[in-house]
Amino acid sequence: MTPDVTVTVIVHDDAARLPRAVASVRRQTHADIEIVISDDHSTDETPRIARELAAADARIRHLRLPENSGGCGAPRNRAVEISRAPYLMFLDSDDELPERAVEVLLAAHRERDVDFAMGAVQRVRVDDGRRSTWMPHLVAERRTLDGIGADPRLFFEHLATSKMYARAFLDRHRLRFPEGIHYEDQLFSAQAYCLAKAFTIVPEPVYRWYVAPYAAGDAASISNQRHKPANVRDRVHVQRLIDDFLARSGHESLREHKDYKFLKHDFRMYAGDLPHRDEEWLASFADIVNPYLATLAPGAYARLPRAERVVLQLVRDRRLAEARLAARGLGHGVAPRTVTTDADGRAYWGDRVPDTPEARRELDVTDLELDTRPFPGALFRHEITELTRGPGASADLTVRTYDPALRLPVGPQRATLLLAPGRHRLTVPFRLCPVRPGVFEGRVHLDLAAARLPLEGFDGVRHPLLRLTHQGLSNTGLLLAPLGFPPFTTRVDRRLGAAPHQVTVELEGHGPGRLQVRWRPVGVTARVVRPVVRRLAARPGVRGAVRLVASALR
Repeated sequence: MTPDVTVTVIVHDDAARLPRAVASVRRQTHADIEIVISDDHSTDETPRIARELAAADARIRHLRLPENSGGCGAPRNRAVEISRAPYLMFLDSDDELPERAVEVLLAAHRERDVDFAMGAVQRVRVDDGRRSTWMPHLVAERRTLDGIGADPRLFFEHLATSKMYARAFLDRHRLRFPEGIHYEDQLFSAQAYCLAKAFTIVPEPVYRWYVAPYAAGDAASISNQRHKPANVRDRVHVQRLIDDFLARSGHESLREHKDYKFLKHDFRMYAGDLPHRDEEWLASFADIVNPYLATLAPGAYARLPRAERVVLQLVRDRRLAEARLAARGLGHGVAPRTVTTDADGRAYWGDRVPDTPEARRELDVTDLELDTRPFPGALFRHEITELTRGPGASADLTVRTYDPALRLPVGPQRATLLLAPGRHRLTVPFRLCPVRPGVFEGRVHLDLAAARLPLEGFDGVRHPLLRLTHQGLSNTGLLLAPLGFPPFTTRVDRRLGAAPHQVTVELEGHGPGRLQVRWRPVGVTARVVRPVVRRLAARPGVRGAVRLVASALR
């Protein structure tokens, strides 16, 4: 009997997680399915696990490739060749399908004659368990579109795994995954979007994507191995293949939308990493991306926020040290260290007016209104230039504040360092003194033992903030740490009623590179007190009593 849907689970050396992925398919509310485990020639216990799973459920078939392909395309394509169902889905071994995924997508196919149906993707961070919806604005409502031209924003939803495809559609267009390259999903999805006469979007979750954003080295997924120049080359190569396809298939009108997606999503991920890359990597990165950036539609650049356009242009101009500085402010409202004004009053990033019309257009930061924003929203830049470990759990910080628009009055400025582990905020006032116009500097002593922690302790990370006060108004911004400073870990013993903790002061290893403080309860409190207090506090009838006891202990 022919099954309704074939779900292919691709795997390579992932024996630990394969059973979880397959179990999520076996739990589907629509049970008339075929499950193909497509093993890309694993060298661990995966083949044995796959055989045992197949023996336990007649719906499961085990396919093993004769040699490792190094990507996702070949194991998916080999599974398509042997699949028996009229509808196909794909699952990676480190992810899961929500229980109604097959039911929901199959219903969409049976309701309308569409080439594929797609739904929402739940992202689950493996480090902290937080959940979110991938590209929620694209899957917020049920709709059927007559091709990608009806909503080109869908280029951003390039996951092949969030969709159920009609086998007839794939065969009619000989649509298969490219083999021998990474980021094959992007090309395959772009082709599917353009070739489909109609597809349906449903808001229900149909895929559970486990994300390890800060996994180290080769343990990271392909998309998270951005530290490798080969990763950059692969991504740019796929973009060129998509461009060629758009031109050949008569979809050149979609090029600007696709270029915008590349700049806003793909390049933006690398840009956020620039502060943490060395000079050799930055030079290699510019060598790879600049020839491709020169081919993109000007309209795609114009749709970006100014801060992202600045980073792009600095990379294109090979002002790589400045690109690293600019990238530390992406998404966080951080000012440049300095700006230069031309004869017409236009303000530009950096210490000179750019040489070319293109650079002047992209590096023009006049629209950031550095000199006219209300003070609470004004843009400053706070950098720690020196960090010295002090006695106990303390540190001495030298802080430099850049005020490129000269918003602050001449003379010393009132500043406060803010840190809030738990419910109580630690405030440390200090003074910033002028060094030269637009630059202030001060020293602050941060004693982490003075932070008031909850009775049950605090297990988490906080980033200190810096607050400026002027004429009764306050402005709060993030505090950038020195890149590469050595972290230190110490112990904070019971003080002010708080439990003993291990405390680490370090550089945030991604994004802007903020100063980061990490607390972890230790001893009996971690093993006994914390679990008990948290269970009691979750009960409404005793929550007030727990707070009263905690207050008394302090």
